Amino acid sequence: MAMMRGTRLYSFGTFLRQSLAQFRNLTSEIKQEGHPTINLDAKVCDFTREICRITRTKPRWEDTLLSLFPSFNFSDPSFFLLYLNHQSNAFLSLRFFHWLCSRCGFSPDQSSCNALFRELVDARACKVAKSLLDCPGFIPEPDSLECYIQCLSSAGMVEDALDVLKKVGICPSVETWNASLLGCLKVRRTDLVWTLYEQMMESGAVDSISVETVGYLIMAFCAENKVSKGYELLRELLEKGLHPDNIVFNKLIAGFCKERQYARVSEILHVMIAKNCNPDIFTYQEVVNGLLKRKNSEGFRVFNDLMERGYFPDRVMYTTVIKGLCDMGWLGEARKLWFEMKKKGFLPNEYTYNAMIHGYCKIGDLVKARKLLQDMCGRGYAETAVSCSTMISGLCLHGRTDEALNFFEEMPQKGIVRDVIVYNSLIKGLCEKGELVKATTLFDELLAQGLEPSVFSFTPLIKKFCEVGDTQGAIRLWKDMHDRHLEPPASTHDYIITALCKEGNSTQGMEWLQNMLSWKLKPQEQTFEYLINSLSQEDRLDDVLVVLDLMFRIGYRLKESIISSLVSKFSKDSFHFPNLCLEKILERN
Repeated sequence: MAMMRGTRLYSFGTFLRQSLAQFRNLTSEIKQEGHPTINLDAKVCDFTREICRITRTKPRWEDTLLSLFPSFNFSDPSFFLLYLNHQSNAFLSLRFFHWLCSRCGFSPDQSSCNALFRELVDARACKVAKSLLDCPGFIPEPDSLECYIQCLSSAGMVEDALDVLKKVGICPSVETWNASLLGCLKVRRTDLVWTLYEQMMESGAVDSISVETVGYLIMAFCAENKVSKGYELLRELLEKGLHPDNIVFNKLIAGFCKERQYARVSEILHVMIAKNCNPDIFTYQEVVNGLLKRKNSEGFRVFNDLMERGYFPDRVMYTTVIKGLCDMGWLGEARKLWFEMKKKGFLPNEYTYNAMIHGYCKIGDLVKARKLLQDMCGRGYAETAVSCSTMISGLCLHGRTDEALNFFEEMPQKGIVRDVIVYNSLIKGLCEKGELVKATTLFDELLAQGLEPSVFSFTPLIKKFCEVGDTQGAIRLWKDMHDRHLEPPASTHDYIITALCKEGNSTQGMEWLQNMLSWKLKPQEQTFEYLINSLSQEDRLDDVLVVLDLMFRIGYRLKESIISSLVSKFSKDSFHFPNLCLEKILERN
């Protein structure tokens, strides 16, 4: 920026020396009697400041500016550069630029466009700066382009940033590459991270790759649930005597917690300490959150250890632990922390309240849950779709679907928009209560409202349709879910296969099982048992052997009752190699 300012001042000096004729007109307009030798530079600066003041304070200056200074040539590009130097608002400069182009016959040159472009980029107005690229013959200077790419990336316009990188034909600095990688991560476009990294390699920037670059690649792997690959990159860095910052370590810790690889978590913590990257409160928050999310009580122990070692948890940490304890049903411990955080001056926010409301709902204390909801509203926190969904789920969990429906109906009256999560909570509750007609009506209403159903909208309905014997209705819902590009969970296959077997349609059940396995989904043990019994009753013993083979490959074992039934079937004289098959079944089991 300092270099840019210097360039402008040089241009202004040239402007002053080369445009004396123009400024004779200027001085005649702003002449002060009794001062014939007044300094020209001061006069020009004063005049420019006056123009800046007018364009900043007068609402419709475009209609009067030319009449105020009729003999001044506003179309000189050098004057526009001087105006930019005195105008602190990039958007006012752009407005003045458009006025010059439309009223004064101003033909912007390279310097004018680049100076305005840089002003807009510095003001983080990348969308407006983009419009300047359409000016005929304008090619931004390399440093301005790099700032523009960084601006696009930080604003989340990562695809535009990639387009610029492709077209400009320059090799940006590693700072620009890194800013673009970070921008892709922020908008969760890991696909563009790898596209960008490929461009980086093709541009010959291999030697410029920094620790920060590798850190972003590790974070991309973590975002794609490929934590092991991210860990491999970390090992490569460590072998070279380098290490990323704590944010990267924290992402790896969160990823390994998600995969329940706690030995890796411990290893990373030791590496951090060895490299003097001491784990901070955010690091331990990832550990505690990762453990408690999976209902691992070790997370609570880690939290207590942190307290004993002098760490001071903030409201986020308290809320995380309270939520985890409520999820595990440890409401007593959660209440202790609730009062402890208030005593330390951390007032509960809506997330803390919702965690406790969920805890009370889970144990069936709906009176206290409602009281806490009222307290939350009394503290100035409005009821939200989240708090309503929590209450509806709690009511449904204990079979109080009528109250849940009333709560649901009151939401629009309170100005609360019912989102898909609220609908899902009630659909699930109604299905579990056996009120399938109401649940189906609610699902139709969800669609009529223009909401996009999720996997959790379909799954309870499919399960209930199968339970009541409407297998074809369940299959229609399953296909609808699949057609919406939602990935049906393995449980929906299990429900349908079981229902098909119950109605004696083992042939279609076999087809569903084969499809399930081809998609790398693991059937439940009970699904195999239903299919084996159904095939056995139809004397389809060859198919029984096929299913048994698949069952053993997964690692399941046969129950004694099923073995006895199969022994009886396979021992009949009508089966052509009973001894061999029985031997194989018993051996593999």
